Amino acid sequence: MVAIQIRDIPDDVRDALARRARSKGQSLQAYLRDVVVREASFDHNLAVLDSIATWRSGSSTTGQDVLDALDAARAERSVEPR
Repeated sequence: MVAIQIRDIPDDVRDALARRARSKGQSLQAYLRDVVVREASFDHNLAVLDSIATWRSGSSTTGQDVLDALDAARAERSVEPR
């Protein structure tokens, strides 16, 4: 593993981060490590979202078409003898 050092953090930012770490029962070091790891995982999420954005629907069916078909099927069921 590598070590990362961040310089010139304002005192109020450091204090806010330390409070968050304390509220989670973590050291500042452990809390910041979790933040950095979580941030890096967003790259994978963005790649998945980008791939989904390129999907093309093979259907021209609308939501209203689906609702109409459900209504018709329910109407047919209520007319059939039991």
